[in-house]
Amino acid sequence: MSFENFKIKNLYNLEACIAGKIFDKLDYPWEALPLIKDFILELGARLGEDFDKIGEDIWVAKSAKIAPTASITGPCIIDENAEIRHCAFIRGSAIIGKSSVVGNSTEIKNAILFDNVQVPHFNYVGDSILGNFSHMGAGAVTSNVKSDKSPVAIKYKGQSLDTARKKVGAFLGDRVEIGCNSVLCPGTVIGKNSTVYPTSCVRGAIDANSIFKNSNTIISKE
Repeated sequence: MSFENFKIKNLYNLEACIAGKIFDKLDYPWEALPLIKDFILELGARLGEDFDKIGEDIWVAKSAKIAPTASITGPCIIDENAEIRHCAFIRGSAIIGKSSVVGNSTEIKNAILFDNVQVPHFNYVGDSILGNFSHMGAGAVTSNVKSDKSPVAIKYKGQSLDTARKKVGAFLGDRVEIGCNSVLCPGTVIGKNSTVYPTSCVRGAIDANSIFKNSNTIISKE
């Protein structure tokens, strides 16, 4: 057993994100977390006429829709046709992909949302990366700090891989579906095309093409 299936190349289509280049020379997605802020500042300065700079280090595509009640702190990039809805709260160091939805009372912090991601209702996404077409049901959240504040390790079938970081959220591969009111514990990694049942508590790494019913019942879609 190894963590090979949870490397960036096996989780994401990097062409489905304006931030694809941030993953160059990296193996695992959590390695990108400390790079997000500076990457946004560098990329934002090079964005063309299809983007407006609406505040300090905030770049928004002209085709994006921003509710007047949304709160956005830079650095931040909001890509084409994204929708930031009523009372959304973007706390900085966030990249919102094309056609993605950040909804009512959803909070985003130090995170990358690939294209077509939906976090539409009462979600918290911190120190996390959500792959193309991933979706978090209402009330589903990422937990990004352990109760004892110790560094987060990724757990998989009795093995452990240290991230050397105290703040690590969740990493959803492309087309992952998270059920309503689920909690993704620090260091959760979910492989492509997997589904998590509502009200779940998920911890560790889950293989691609899985159905997570509970910690004792994880079945393959294949």
